[in-house]
Amino acid sequence: MRITDPHANASTPPRAVPDARGRALSSGGLVESMSAAPVISAPAAEPIFRARGLTKTYHMGEVDVHALRDVSLDLHRGEFVVILGPSGSGKSTLLNILGGLDVPTSGSVTFLDHDLSRNDPHELTRFRREHVGFVFQFYNLIPSLTARENVALVTDIAEHPMPAEEALALVGLAERLDSFPSQLSGGEQQRVAIARAVAKRPDVLLCDEPTGALDVETGILVLEAIEHVNRGLGATTVVITHNAAIAGLADRVLRMRSGTIAAEQRNARRLDPREMSW
Repeated sequence: MRITDPHANASTPPRAVPDARGRALSSGGLVESMSAAPVISAPAAEPIFRARGLTKTYHMGEVDVHALRDVSLDLHRGEFVVILGPSGSGKSTLLNILGGLDVPTSGSVTFLDHDLSRNDPHELTRFRREHVGFVFQFYNLIPSLTARENVALVTDIAEHPMPAEEALALVGLAERLDSFPSQLSGGEQQRVAIARAVAKRPDVLLCDEPTGALDVETGILVLEAIEHVNRGLGATTVVITHNAAIAGLADRVLRMRSGTIAAEQRNARRLDPREMSW
């Protein structure tokens, strides 16, 4: 499916950036702007994600839990964003809303022409199927299927899928195609999960604590795979984590506290995963 950004800004000086389907797209430079109630944004091109005034309240008996409080942000094509925050800061809730797994209590969020604010199961399913790859802390692989077969499950529902073998080679597992999850290390299983997420050539890769269950060396291998997907396929990538060391990989870092975006940081240079100090 050809994705066309309806907000394309002809006045922005073009810079060739490949999107998740290999097309050349235009984007501008970084801008710095903060205000009392900022919209968190990055390049001076029109965003593909727009979120305004997001709130999310969970009703737990007689207690209301405010997971998000007036969150506004923009995300741009090909960006790598890390969202930091302790448990309970709202980062997983925000990721779920961006991925169409949940809807806000109030506020609006759009991805191009998809309105993700409305609780329309069919529309949200179509958005997830066509545009989003998910990577979670726990790998969710089917034990009775090989690495190749686990990845191939996604290609059955994708419009223009990547062969499972190609997706696994992309994350460094070309030699483990026919291994079962029980024959793989934790880091290898997570890389199978990443291959499964990218096999449908997503526009967006959303990662929830992808290294949370891994040791340092294995975590670096997983982050290298995620960074390769971002740079090689041009997928807009969002990683949420409590590990501040991962921030150096990003174009932009958002820090969440008590359901709000408390701070933003723009990195002058993205670190290689091997340069990080954990």
